[in-house]
Amino acid sequence: MPQPESHLIDARPHTILDDTYAFYTGTALVTLGMILLKSAGLVTAGVAGIALILSYLVHLPVGLLFTLVNLPFFAFGAITMGRVFIIKSVIASSAISLALIAAAHAITITAISVPFAAIMGGTAIGVGILAIARHGSGVGGTIILSLWLYRTRGINVGIVALVMDIVILTAAAFTVTPYILLWSAISAVAIHLTLFAWHRPGRYIGY
Repeated sequence: MPQPESHLIDARPHTILDDTYAFYTGTALVTLGMILLKSAGLVTAGVAGIALILSYLVHLPVGLLFTLVNLPFFAFGAITMGRVFIIKSVIASSAISLALIAAAHAITITAISVPFAAIMGGTAIGVGILAIARHGSGVGGTIILSLWLYRTRGINVGIVALVMDIVILTAAAFTVTPYILLWSAISAVAIHLTLFAWHRPGRYIGY
């Protein structure tokens, strides 16, 4: 009889090199996604969405706001998720913040389609979060709470994050036009579809 896939493949722990490259890949994708969204005046899910909303209100660099918004979530993660997880999360989040600050001086997008930015930006952020999450880390913000509920209750990361992001997008309704809000919601859906499809128990053999 055919054996389950877990019996055919020897799952081995990630090496430091694996983690490093995953962090680089995830950081690059999240940063790229946020650049696209910011260029189109969009908001989105999670701490990225909160930082984008605040950047339109207080006109501070989105990279700095990304760090400030993350601080309370890191405090929660330090209590609930363990030292290794929170150290990795701080590293990943700091790398994204620095990349966003650098990008503000390195990239200028003068014209971009709002639908393109929403779909491609959301997808890039979702894949970036997934790459980092599968190496025992988060990018801060609501994903820390989502991963904690996944580990302790087995609740799907995408479902938990979706509920929280409905609240974030509701708040965004007071800062953006209905058209921008619609495409911002679509960008959030793109993020969650990625997490919902690929972040499930038994789907990943590495750890």
